[in-house]
Amino acid sequence: MSTTITYVLVSLAFSAFFSGMEIAFVSANKLRVEIEKKNGISGAIIDIFLKNPNQFISTMLVGNNIALVVYGLQMALLLEPMIKLVVHQEAIVVLIQTILSTLLILFAGEFIPKTIFKINPNMALNIFAIPLFAFYIVLYPISIFTSFISQLILRVLGLKKDGANTRVLGKVDLDYFIQQSIDDSSESSEMDTEVKIFQNALDFSSVRLRDCMIPRNEIVACELSASSDDLRAKFIETGLSKILVYKNSVDDIVGYIHSSELFNKPDDWTKQINTISLVPETMAANKLMKVLMQTKKSIAVVVDEFGGTSGIVTLEDLVEEIFGDIEDEHDVKSLVAKRISETEFVLSGRLEISTVNEKFGLSLPESDEYLTLAGWILHVCQRFPKLNETLKIDKYTFKILNVTSTKIELVRLKLEE
Repeated sequence: MSTTITYVLVSLAFSAFFSGMEIAFVSANKLRVEIEKKNGISGAIIDIFLKNPNQFISTMLVGNNIALVVYGLQMALLLEPMIKLVVHQEAIVVLIQTILSTLLILFAGEFIPKTIFKINPNMALNIFAIPLFAFYIVLYPISIFTSFISQLILRVLGLKKDGANTRVLGKVDLDYFIQQSIDDSSESSEMDTEVKIFQNALDFSSVRLRDCMIPRNEIVACELSASSDDLRAKFIETGLSKILVYKNSVDDIVGYIHSSELFNKPDDWTKQINTISLVPETMAANKLMKVLMQTKKSIAVVVDEFGGTSGIVTLEDLVEEIFGDIEDEHDVKSLVAKRISETEFVLSGRLEISTVNEKFGLSLPESDEYLTLAGWILHVCQRFPKLNETLKIDKYTFKILNVTSTKIELVRLKLEE
């Protein structure tokens, strides 16, 4: 009896070990493994596993199955005499054995070890790297044989096996590594900036042009029929180096003129107009960046689904999505963001909600339906508020300090207790 119990416990422990190491390997951050592979023998061993993932998983499955077979045989020897003291029908005895054995192996050999090993998979791999490698060597011949049989069956059935996955590191691994770095970092000031750049780079592929464009009402443009004196005055007044040129309306932009080209050849400035790309507002920001760099341009016009001009995007706007705000000629310098008390703020309507949340540590609701504070207010109210009007949105109270017929310029935000 005692020998049988020992066999059951040992086989159960091995099953838990192989199940736990399998989930640890699958859940481990591959980038951290790559970074730590030169840190001692454990890192080198894990790197071997990482380069042969299918073989490693196959070896773990073989080891787990061997442990399960031993467990099943020994549990039958252990339970059968005790169950037969109460039940005499063979079918019911087998059924009770199966239920008890299955419940024990599910909790002790699957759920519990997988939950524990998944908490810190990289640490688990490092701790058990050497015994893992020993099992890997011992079970390797059986694993190779079973892999050969499975491939043979697939070929007979006419199914193709996916080729070896040579991709070791991916975007998910980098994202996971960054999140771990944030959690593990005690010095948040310098780390936050560096980590945020990495995080922005990872998220860049999901950014759409409508999220980073300069809106239509802030576009500085000149009509094609304007005189060179008018255009020169606009350059001097705005301080811009490029001004868009349109025909009839801003919805019909024909290109842009550079200040140097105007001042070099002022007689017929329309011949100096540069072509400009028209791109949809749903276009990915990283795709436009590639286009601008390939065409050696720095600006594009964003159009909506109806063909109207939604705004413009510059190369600098795209770079800002990764590295943060970069002050340039197109940026609005009069945006206000002041804290006047613990619960009160004076804010420009053009401020993005994400910027306000980050600057003051707030949790204003963000949505795909709006981007700025003004957009949020208009989305909720469905109208333009009046000057000095007070609006209550959830637990936030807004007082309109400055508004025009087309824009909410300045608001006072108060947080309700």
